[in-house]
Amino acid sequence: MDEAEARQTTDDVDKRLDIEAVQMLLPHRYPFLMVDRVLSGKPGHSIQAVKNVTINEPFFQGHFPGQAIMPGVLIIEALVQVSALLGYLTEGAERARTATEAIHLLVGVDRARFKRQVMPGDTLLLESLLLARRGNTWKFDTRASVEGQLSVQAGVLLTLSS
Repeated sequence: MDEAEARQTTDDVDKRLDIEAVQMLLPHRYPFLMVDRVLSGKPGHSIQAVKNVTINEPFFQGHFPGQAIMPGVLIIEALVQVSALLGYLTEGAERARTATEAIHLLVGVDRARFKRQVMPGDTLLLESLLLARRGNTWKFDTRASVEGQLSVQAGVLLTLSS
């Protein structure tokens, strides 16, 4: 996918984004890219995406041998990444990220609650709702769930940094 196609994708409110479009918007790469695809998104409002959790994830080698559990901090990272995607989609095609442009940086996590463990084979549904935006600071309400069961919820604050 070239940059023009990525820009067209950010203009389409309900279009799904595959991994190539996600990589055009987020600076993260394997093994730290935590969003596999966007299911739906409404710029300025909300987004839904998925992370397919496999036993091949490098963190499972040490967390925990014999009882693989996705680290909660990485679920938070996935929620931050999906929130950043919502920020990029909200900014629109004119501000879509390239390697030399601004990125969303984490500045705060509030009220994080961990309700269900995430294991290999799970599909993690990532949801973010834009609550407020003041200047370059964005506030989101986020949730991660597996098969309809809440796994993690947290408030996330991001800032757009150039």
